[in-house]
Amino acid sequence: MRLFRKKPKKVILALGGGGARGLSNLGVMKVLEHHFKPGKMPFDMIIGTSIGSFLGAAYCLGIPADELEKKALSFNWQNMVDIGFRPTGLVKGDKFEEIITGVIGDKTFEDMKTPFALTTTDIVNGDEFVHTSGNLIKLIRASCSWPGIFSVEDIEGHLLADGGVRNSIPTKPAHKFGATFVIAVNPGFGVKRQEPTNAIKALIQTIQIMGEELNYYQSQAADIVIKPVLEDIHQFDFEKAPKIIAQGELAAEKIMPELKRKLKGI
Repeated sequence: MRLFRKKPKKVILALGGGGARGLSNLGVMKVLEHHFKPGKMPFDMIIGTSIGSFLGAAYCLGIPADELEKKALSFNWQNMVDIGFRPTGLVKGDKFEEIITGVIGDKTFEDMKTPFALTTTDIVNGDEFVHTSGNLIKLIRASCSWPGIFSVEDIEGHLLADGGVRNSIPTKPAHKFGATFVIAVNPGFGVKRQEPTNAIKALIQTIQIMGEELNYYQSQAADIVIKPVLEDIHQFDFEKAPKIIAQGELAAEKIMPELKRKLKGI
């Protein structure tokens, strides 16, 4: 008689993108910290996309969620936008890189206290990349850079842009890393019924529609999906950070009984 060993448990937290809406990831992490003991968080790894890569990296480097929240409250569209009209975007992204550096410092992938990966997309050929090494600051910047808005990053011969182009919620990469259980945070894109009044608004509305559809399908690959209610929040509404983070907390608290029950069963 052949004996089959049970596959080792591996829980991965997949943090979705969504601009300012992605700050809801912080609310989720705050609730997880509240319900689980230090050093006993219910995940073995974090994979982040776009702003989820930024917050996930900082958290895996050992910055607590409440400290990250204080930093996030200072984010605003004005201090991260530097109009530059470069070939691949209207915004240069240098100011945003300064914000990343202000939070991350000189830390690297090697400094991670919890295993971490982030996603990017090569806009030349559409390849998706999942990074566990390299220039952390530049890769976070690339993962947050939606082409056409933020200029993309030339890293090791690849023109890398927002990971959300292919993985708005990185559940597929989570399974490639051997996840047996995936907790996904879906900040959503907040599609609004409105008539675009200029080309930029038309572009953004189109991105939101495509992103929401992609989120729906990628959420299906998760065992638990935490979806904050952010109906009146736009991707650029960083001044609404307190509300966004609070909605992340509410969504996480609501699903916590189910999460704990499922985790006991794996």
